[in-house]
Amino acid sequence: MGSIIGKLAALLGEKYQLTRDVERGICFLKDGLSAMDAVLQRLADKDDGQIDPLIKDRRNKLAAMLTDKYNLARDVKQGIRSLQDELRTMEAMLLMLEDKDDDQIDPLAKDWRSKVRELSYEIEDCIDRFVLNHSHGDGGSTANFVHKAIQMVKTLFKDRGIAEEIRRLKRLVSEQSERGKRYYDINQCLLASSSQPVPLDPRAPALFQEARDLVGIDAPREEIISLLRCEDKEHKVVSIYGIGGQGKTTLAMEVYHKITEAAFDSRAFVSVSQTPDMKKLLRDMLSQISKSHFDQSQMLETVEQLIRTVKECLKDKRYFILIDDIWSVSAWELVRSALPVNDNGSRIITTTRIEAVAKSCCTGIAAQMYQAKPLSHEDSQRLFFKRLFLSGDDCHPDLRKVSDDILKKCCGLPLAIISIAGLLANRRKAVEVWVNVLRSIAAVVDKDSPIDKMKRILLLSYVDLPHHLKSCLLYLSVFPEDYPIDCRQLILLWVAEGLIPGQDRESMEQLGRSYLNELINRSLVQPTKVGGHGATVKQCRVHDVILEFIVSKAVEDNFVTIWNGNVFSKNYSSNKIRRLSIQKDISSRAEEIAKTIKNGAQIRSINIFGSNSVLVTKHATEFLNRQVLRVLNIEVEYCEVGECSLGNVKSLGQLKYLRIHGHASVGKLPQDIEKLQHLETLDVRWQCLEKLPASIVQLQKLVRLHVDRSVRLPDGIGSLQALEELSWIDLDIQSVKFIQGLSDLTNLRILEIGHKEACISTLSRLFGHLQELRVWGSEPDATCSFMASCVPTPPPLQMLLLDTHNLNRVGPQISSLVNLTRLCIFVRGEAGKEGINILASLPMLLSLTVGLFNDLNCIVYARHAISRQGFQRLVKFHFRHCLRDAALEFEPGAMPKLQRLKLELMARCQFKYGEGGLVLGLQNLAGLKHLAIDINCSAAVADEVEALEDDIRGAAAVHPNRPILQIQRFLRMAQGCSRRPSDHAIVEA
Repeated sequence: MGSIIGKLAALLGEKYQLTRDVERGICFLKDGLSAMDAVLQRLADKDDGQIDPLIKDRRNKLAAMLTDKYNLARDVKQGIRSLQDELRTMEAMLLMLEDKDDDQIDPLAKDWRSKVRELSYEIEDCIDRFVLNHSHGDGGSTANFVHKAIQMVKTLFKDRGIAEEIRRLKRLVSEQSERGKRYYDINQCLLASSSQPVPLDPRAPALFQEARDLVGIDAPREEIISLLRCEDKEHKVVSIYGIGGQGKTTLAMEVYHKITEAAFDSRAFVSVSQTPDMKKLLRDMLSQISKSHFDQSQMLETVEQLIRTVKECLKDKRYFILIDDIWSVSAWELVRSALPVNDNGSRIITTTRIEAVAKSCCTGIAAQMYQAKPLSHEDSQRLFFKRLFLSGDDCHPDLRKVSDDILKKCCGLPLAIISIAGLLANRRKAVEVWVNVLRSIAAVVDKDSPIDKMKRILLLSYVDLPHHLKSCLLYLSVFPEDYPIDCRQLILLWVAEGLIPGQDRESMEQLGRSYLNELINRSLVQPTKVGGHGATVKQCRVHDVILEFIVSKAVEDNFVTIWNGNVFSKNYSSNKIRRLSIQKDISSRAEEIAKTIKNGAQIRSINIFGSNSVLVTKHATEFLNRQVLRVLNIEVEYCEVGECSLGNVKSLGQLKYLRIHGHASVGKLPQDIEKLQHLETLDVRWQCLEKLPASIVQLQKLVRLHVDRSVRLPDGIGSLQALEELSWIDLDIQSVKFIQGLSDLTNLRILEIGHKEACISTLSRLFGHLQELRVWGSEPDATCSFMASCVPTPPPLQMLLLDTHNLNRVGPQISSLVNLTRLCIFVRGEAGKEGINILASLPMLLSLTVGLFNDLNCIVYARHAISRQGFQRLVKFHFRHCLRDAALEFEPGAMPKLQRLKLELMARCQFKYGEGGLVLGLQNLAGLKHLAIDINCSAAVADEVEALEDDIRGAAAVHPNRPILQIQRFLRMAQGCSRRPSDHAIVEA
């Protein structure tokens, strides 16, 4: 509601100047009407029967409007001021009620809260319509006078309707305010907040890894491995069951990663979830067991066809499949029908919350059920203290007794322990604080079953959230279960939805990052992909138990309406949809759903996921008619033939975020796209567009523009002065005027371009402000001249991707970019024996990717040696080469802070470099924590591949940090050698 009050204040400010604008508009209209006075006089002299009824009606309305124009202006302004005052009072009451558990609120107060929340939506919609009415301008200096007059008439008619709506809303607000006085004392509703940015807790990204690898996992993991007995040739299944939050998936994944002794031909891990998309699941399985079959599966339309394909692919193989989170016997039976029972020693692990499903998984075959056990008290302590102190030894003795009592209430459930630890991590480490938390837990969990206790503990964590974080957390319900959430995209959605306060967009995005960090610090969101420097999370997910809780709260509060399966969520009402998330296939009912959405109330955001091609290709025009729509995010898989039409965009005047991803083809963007004057993000990078409409250069608020490289952009790009991100543009197909205009984008921060022949020297002006630059192209002279422009004045460039033919030639120029923190360079020619070390002097470099590609004319050196000189801050290094000989050596003291190392190695070269093979000196990387090896088996024999693996495994095993090791093979070996079981295996060295 704070954002609504802000809008009200803005309307009373200088931006809109209601009284002056309306008065000026009336005067302008009056002058315009005087030009038509003679016509009106002649009409007045005629009998009413001689006048067209439409003209007569307009004449009467104009006369009435000229009479009460001053009252209209006064009513609008006074109405907004009155709404503003009332809403301030009501906001305080809502904030207080949101701090309480629903069980603590009188049913009448709860009903009042829901009505006030819906009323706030109506008020915001009203204000948005007023803003939209006044956002079209006067048509420019070339517009004729009569056209301006007509436009002013239309606006005045709309304002008249809004004035009446404000009076109605004012009455409703007053009524609800009077009702609310029976339930609260406004003096108790003081809210304190902090504007300080929230950094990511350095312990948070490691939390879930610690739970997986170290806390209480060893004994159950070995027990399940013994149940599988991988040396047997009999087909076997182990079904792990237990309540949500008990760590079933963690345990199953550990077994999946740890088994490396038996030779499996195929391996796959898939998640079923509560509302399974079987097409997606089977295709996911195919993508892991056979890329060729997966590519062919794009043409398959039915589940039955996919089942036959998977079954045929696995028929004669020894496979190892992990099927996670099965919710029904019917879902298991569908999956099982795709997995042939053979005598090749295949293994299946399933996880489920339901004992009956576990029994079904174990029917008719050699199988074992395993009930997941809660953590012991000792393991619970380890997990708890690692979250709060990194070590139990750091816990003050006075807190130990309280912590023991808290852990007893958590019943050994890892998710409950993590949630409470996340709650305490944001509070003072004092006995009285922890005792208060213990009392809160005891008050809600003492009489509940373990799963009810889990939900109650999550409710405590939710109630403890500041108000601004509650909305951001509830918004995660728009994403499907197990969806990998891109953090940058999430923050942009928060901003577009108005969940982040403020007026300055850049500071709002920074605040959004702080909000996300706080949710991660509180263990409500799990980081799954962290940036090389460890301070930024790139990708996250929500545990399914937490997501269940979030969805229930979001649905109850009518925050989101969800289509997930065959029905809308229980809060569905066609006139109350505010945010819509379509998460499952609705092809069979697409027409019905489109009609429902079209006839619904004001929808401010639409998110569409999954296989919903029919909805977006055939019915988009029907439901994309929302004046208050802010977000349209379409991410459709396996699209049928057809295009998504955006329809009449003038109805989307409030749209801020437009993203169409996947296979939902747009075909072309509307020619009148300039009417989307509030649009900030346009992301159609996966769409096969030929060109963008010329009018796109009129989008004065456009900040991010992402298109495919094949798209031609119009001249005049320099008019987009708000543009900060542009990708990715092939300069070779753009006009000279476009390239010249590109250099006028003085606010551009992120740019991705491709070129081979285009002259890009005109872009040198951009280097004064660019922060990220990606350059694709293989013309060495153009690349070098381009880099030369960086040398005189080091730009503020922080990220660079470069495609070059000669590292020695561009290396010195790159080394002058002293602000670089991330560098990705692909060398398609000469690298030189010391080529990589040319980059070592970059003082701020945190992440480095070097790719070497084959060139028959390049000089190949025996080994790239990385010395102790340089790379003093580097924490992530990715080294890859394609079809060329290369080896690495890390000398003592090299890369002292390196934590993550990923190497792509050619197995055929293993014996070429003598003892130690392709990599020497891993033990010299003092900070190493993660080691990933991709082995290219092309033209290699089994001995070479196995020797390379043994060398890497041995080096990791003796490393003092015992880094987590991941080894993966790709491409076929010579002589038809099969894969070893270490493919895709992650083990603790």
